Amino acid sequence: MDYCADQYVLRFAERGDIVALSPDADKPFSYMRAEASGIPQVRPRSADVLALEPDLVLRSYGGGPQVGVFLERAGVEVVQIGYPGTIDDVRAEVARVGTALGKADEARDLADEMDARLRVLKRTREAPSALYIAQGGVTSGQGSLVHELMLAAGLSNFQDRPGWNPIPLERLAYNRPDLVVAAFFEGAGGSTDSWSATRHPIAQKQLSELPVAKVEGAWTACGGWFLVEAVEAMAEKATSQ
Repeated sequence: MDYCADQYVLRFAERGDIVALSPDADKPFSYMRAEASGIPQVRPRSADVLALEPDLVLRSYGGGPQVGVFLERAGVEVVQIGYPGTIDDVRAEVARVGTALGKADEARDLADEMDARLRVLKRTREAPSALYIAQGGVTSGQGSLVHELMLAAGLSNFQDRPGWNPIPLERLAYNRPDLVVAAFFEGAGGSTDSWSATRHPIAQKQLSELPVAKVEGAWTACGGWFLVEAVEAMAEKATSQ
């Protein structure tokens, strides 16, 4: 019922068992967008979903807060995907949701693979500071999954305000990070020049000459096994400096 649920359905369900995906399943921010090709889509409304007579519905936020209760009252099993805030949370969701889709062993193997890939990442002695910039000129601090990914990559977060905020122009006036982590989406421009907040002269001056770790937005748009790709991209850039 939403693109976060789409990722788990496409990864663990048998293709022939998928009745429909969300309307965002093939969008650039959907990690499994290629696998979504050719599968019907349905609007995240209870009437539209019930008309398909599914045995099981997966959702994160799709359909609003009450749709899960309504569907269960109608006799449809609903798997609610959580909102992981740490890599450990993501690992637990991979195992839980994969098991709900009948692929317990495969899900555990995938979680173990996440661990293995994270363990082999090289670390620098001192953690370089990095400023994460998403399209639209916003950044993320402590309390977000992106922050946890940066720490896992051996980086320190230049943003010292918790949660999501505009890039810290005042701080950039007298300081700058060691590198930029730039989120982009397939088919969209990856240059910081296209991001609204970075058009400011202060941002242009401080960020224009910094190394950039490019992170596909689909790697971090939802909490899933694919976030390891973002960690690997950040770690590679950090150790190359």
